[in-house]
Amino acid sequence: MIPIPLSELSDAALLGVVEAFILREGTDYGHQDIDFAHKREAVLSALRSGRAQICYYPESDHIDIEPVT
Repeated sequence: MIPIPLSELSDAALLGVVEAFILREGTDYGHQDIDFAHKREAVLSALRSGRAQICYYPESDHIDIEPVT
């Protein structure tokens, strides 16, 4: 796994990664419905605050967003 710093992505690329993450199955926001814009802002906030990071997996050519532990 290779962490990708936010500074390495253009705004468009960052939004693309975040939106793809939101649209994938398994993104859990609890029992309440949250609209797409709020989900996007929540993920961006987690990334900017350091609570989450973008990870690249070269063996599968896959990008994901994961919590920082």
